[in-house]
Amino acid sequence: MFEGQPKGLYALALANTGERFGYYTMLAIFTLFLQAKFGYTAAETSEIFSTFLAGVYFTPLIGGWLADKFGYGKMVTTGVFVMFFGYLLLSIPAGNDIAKWMMFGALTMIALGTGLFKGNLQVMVGNLYDAPEYRSKRDSAFSIFYMAINIGALYAPTMATEITNWMLAKSNLTYDGQIPALAHQFQNGTITPEGSQLLESLKVAQNFAGDTASFCSTYIDKLGEAYNYGFGVACISLIISIIIYYAFRSTFKHADVNTKQANANKSTQQAATSEELTPAETKQRIIALCLVFAVVIFFWMAFHQNGLTMTFFARDYTAHSAEGLDRLGFSVWNLTLLIVLVYAGFSFFQSKISKSKTISGIVAVAVIILLGVNYSTMDATLPILPQIFQQFNPFFVVALTPVSLAVFSSLAKAGKEPSAPRKIAFGMLIAAIGFAILAMGSMGLPTPSEVEANGISSSQLVSPNWLISTYLVLTFAELLLSPMGISFVSKVAPPKYKGLMMGGWFVATALGNKLVGEIGKIWGEMQLWMVWSVLIVCCLVAALFMFSIMKRLEKVAK
Repeated sequence: MFEGQPKGLYALALANTGERFGYYTMLAIFTLFLQAKFGYTAAETSEIFSTFLAGVYFTPLIGGWLADKFGYGKMVTTGVFVMFFGYLLLSIPAGNDIAKWMMFGALTMIALGTGLFKGNLQVMVGNLYDAPEYRSKRDSAFSIFYMAINIGALYAPTMATEITNWMLAKSNLTYDGQIPALAHQFQNGTITPEGSQLLESLKVAQNFAGDTASFCSTYIDKLGEAYNYGFGVACISLIISIIIYYAFRSTFKHADVNTKQANANKSTQQAATSEELTPAETKQRIIALCLVFAVVIFFWMAFHQNGLTMTFFARDYTAHSAEGLDRLGFSVWNLTLLIVLVYAGFSFFQSKISKSKTISGIVAVAVIILLGVNYSTMDATLPILPQIFQQFNPFFVVALTPVSLAVFSSLAKAGKEPSAPRKIAFGMLIAAIGFAILAMGSMGLPTPSEVEANGISSSQLVSPNWLISTYLVLTFAELLLSPMGISFVSKVAPPKYKGLMMGGWFVATALGNKLVGEIGKIWGEMQLWMVWSVLIVCCLVAALFMFSIMKRLEKVAK
């Protein structure tokens, strides 16, 4: 998996890890912030969230076009600085009216900065594998790169949770997901008698001495401020990211060459190995890529529900505490130990040297002992905040990447490895299964509108395992689709349009993310199992379309 990879891969991957840590810390709490701070409805929150995500993934098209003209490295550096000022603006507490303008300005800067940074960094990764000695390792390289992204995402929800709890504790408050909506209803005079009674009981549970009006304003202000501090984490992570980028730039500097620069310096390796295509071949490749882009729109529409409706589900319908073995999964440090256990196990079975097997075995036993100690010393009941569920997807990505690579390596040796387009199609089918699990777990639950007005009894809350299982299955789909899709674009894109085509991948992602909000808009009167069924149908239709054009895609990928 890691053998024979160029050093530049790890430098670029680590730089991306830092940036993604900040981004996913922000994303873990963003929709919660919108509703807690401003009292936005689910539909309004969905519109803002999906538009922001669409911007984040659309702007790489502009970033790719600029990079094709001026260079990838210049755009990456500029993007870091633009993002930094965006996150800085988002982290400043302010009154509602000013805060809204600051927030929209910050979101614009973050989207623009990401567009300059994200796609161009990935193009440089792809350029590392244009050299003949590395071409066969392209797919595994993007899997490693994708795993590094998710290492940053793994720790982000815990950081957001710890900051939220710390800031609320300073005001002698604790998190309760029901309070913000009820507090806003109280302030605007729309609260029901049942809601008013529930709000009063929640105020008593917080040991708040003042009246209800004071409690509502205090809780909203303090929770909003806690989220502001969470956004500030991204500023620190970006500083670390740019330091890594420049400290190890010598390992990938040769990959920071676009077609224009390569043609100006014929001695570079990229120019010497550049692939010449006829206009017909170029057109064929671009059409094939556009067809793939059309399919992945529906995957991202479904997958990025993790920051929207799946977070609403975690807040409103899922048990607020974990017991038994489930507690292990809600500690990121235990998840880290489980990842070490997986990698130690692979090392043990794959190592050909007895010393390596011994070390791997010792590490595995030590991890098992540590997990046992951690489990025995944990509180019997562990409180859960809704954003913490977002750690499971990156955990599964990091833990399952070696499994995925081992399976496909074995299939490759037997001459049976599916092509990248076929993996994408299977990924869409698996995504449909993931939401089928969530649909089953949602049977019999009240609608979101009923919960918002009257609350929900603890007896109706479902097990956290419904969401965790859904995240697991969606991760299988993601591993088949996302790194393979990026690798496919890197491989098939005509050389002089590499930046633009990588931008095209992100435009497809942007369109999918814009459609994320359409699902949020039906989050209200509709039964939950029907909401998830819309996603199931979309994924199935996309998979069938992908299989119908498979021969055409596999032809250009040869």
